[in-house]
Amino acid sequence: MRCVIARFPFDLTKSGVLESMKGVKPEPATDDHLVIIGRRHYPAKQVGQVLTHQDRRDFSAVEVLRAMTRLGFTCRTRPTAGSVPMAGAYQRASAALGTQPTRLNYGQV
Repeated sequence: MRCVIARFPFDLTKSGVLESMKGVKPEPATDDHLVIIGRRHYPAKQVGQVLTHQDRRDFSAVEVLRAMTRLGFTCRTRPTAGSVPMAGAYQRASAALGTQPTRLNYGQV
């Protein structure tokens, strides 16, 4: 499939990506964009550098994610601390008491 990364066209295939990433150890994720290839989670910039042989500053992680998604790979963004929903007052009080919250229906005691 023809994909454009850093204004250059590349003919990428899923099998070609798998072959290129074989034997490449994933770096510790420093950014929030990850590409899952096989059982490994690679930073998007690492995948882009291996596939295009370009410097990581020449392309964005979003370009790599777009290309990998089109090829059928799973791409994720790491959740931030603010994206987790906060517990309500009832849940916090139940947690402080060490009990599980019980939901009562109307008219139930």
